[in-house]
Amino acid sequence: MLRSRYFLARSGIVCYSLKRLPALCMAAPRHFSQPILSLRAETMSNQHASSFITTPEHLAQILDIPVEPLRAVHAVYPLRVSRYYLDLIKQHGLPLWRQAVPDLQELADSVGLIDPLNEENLSPVPCLVHKYPDRALLLVASECAMYCRFCTRKRKVGKPEMIIDDAALAAGLEYLSRTPAISDVLISGGDPLMLPLARLERILKALRAIPSIATIRIGTRVPCTLPMRVTPRLAAMLKKYHPLYINTHFNHPAEITAEAELACARLADAGIPLGCQTVLLRGVNDDAEIIQELLYRLIRIRVKPYYLFQADLTKGTAHFRTTVDNGLAIMRHLIGRTTGLAVPTYALDAPGGGGKIPLTPAYIHHLGEVLEFITYQGQICSYPNRIDS
Repeated sequence: MLRSRYFLARSGIVCYSLKRLPALCMAAPRHFSQPILSLRAETMSNQHASSFITTPEHLAQILDIPVEPLRAVHAVYPLRVSRYYLDLIKQHGLPLWRQAVPDLQELADSVGLIDPLNEENLSPVPCLVHKYPDRALLLVASECAMYCRFCTRKRKVGKPEMIIDDAALAAGLEYLSRTPAISDVLISGGDPLMLPLARLERILKALRAIPSIATIRIGTRVPCTLPMRVTPRLAAMLKKYHPLYINTHFNHPAEITAEAELACARLADAGIPLGCQTVLLRGVNDDAEIIQELLYRLIRIRVKPYYLFQADLTKGTAHFRTTVDNGLAIMRHLIGRTTGLAVPTYALDAPGGGGKIPLTPAYIHHLGEVLEFITYQGQICSYPNRIDS
C-alpha cells in the first residue's frame, strides 16, 4: 500500500474522499502520397469510444462535482479521461485527479506560452518538428487516451487544429526521405498507440523504407492511461520494426498497476526497450520520496527512468509548475541513495525551441589543477586534474 503522504495536497490536506476533492481542485516519395488509410479508419468504434469520458456533464455526474467549471475549461482545453484512469482516480485521489480533471486554474495562467517549445516555427511541414540536426518529431495521431491537463500541446490536442490527415503524413514522410541527416524519428501526437493497428503499421513500414532512418521511437502514455490497448497483437506488430524504442510516461507510483505491468511486459517481451519520461508536477509528485518510489516501481516493470522534466511553460499549466530548486533537491536526494539504473536525467526543455538542457545539482566546488567536489553524503573530496609530462 502506498504511504498516505502520497495523497497529500501541497497544502497538507489529506484527500481520501472524492467528495472533498472539488473544493481543492476546481477553485514521402511517390508511394508516400497514396492514402495510408482512410481517415474513417481513425474513428473508433462505438464500443471503443465508450471507454472514455469526453463531456463535462458526464464527468460531473460520475465524480459528483459542479458541471459549470468543467464546461468553462472544456470550452478552451477539451477533456478526455479513460474509464480505466477514472477508476484509479477514485482509488487514489488527488495526485491522479489533478492530471486528468479540468481545473479553473487552467484559465488563469498569465505567464504561460501557447507554443512554449516553438514547435510551429520549427515545422518545415505541418506534422513534423525538426529541432535537432539528427532527429525529428513526427506527429501521427490526433487523440490520446487521456488529455493530460499539463500537456505541452494543450493548444491543439483534442481540437480541429490537431487533425492529421494522409496528406500531412505524406508530406512529413517525404521531408524525412529527402533529409538524410535525420537518422532518429520520434513519432508522437496525440498518442500513436491510439491509432488503428493497420494505420500505425503502415506508418512504421513507410519509415523503415527510408534508408537514412536508423531508429524509430514511439512516445506514448497508453501503458499508463489505457494499458489494455497494448495487446499481444500490437506487440507482435511493433516487433517487426526494430530497432524500435518506446518512451512512456508515468508520473506517480499509483499509476503502476497490474494492468500497466502487463502492458509493459508485452512490449519488453517483444524486445522493445522501454524508457519513462516523468514530468515534475506540483501536488502530484514534487516530493523526493514519491519520485523515488516511482523510479523503483518502474525498473521492477522493466521500464528505465529516462527523463524527469521540469514542467514546460505551457499556457494553462502554471498551477503545475514547481521551482527548479525543488527539482534539484529531489535529484540530490536520489543520487547516491538510489541505484543509478533508476536515476533519470533532470532536464528543462528550453522555451523557444532551445532544446533539452540537463539540470544537475552542483557537486563541483572548484575546478583547477585540483578538482574539489562534494560527495552525495556532503563530504568534501578532491581529485588531481593535471597531466604530468
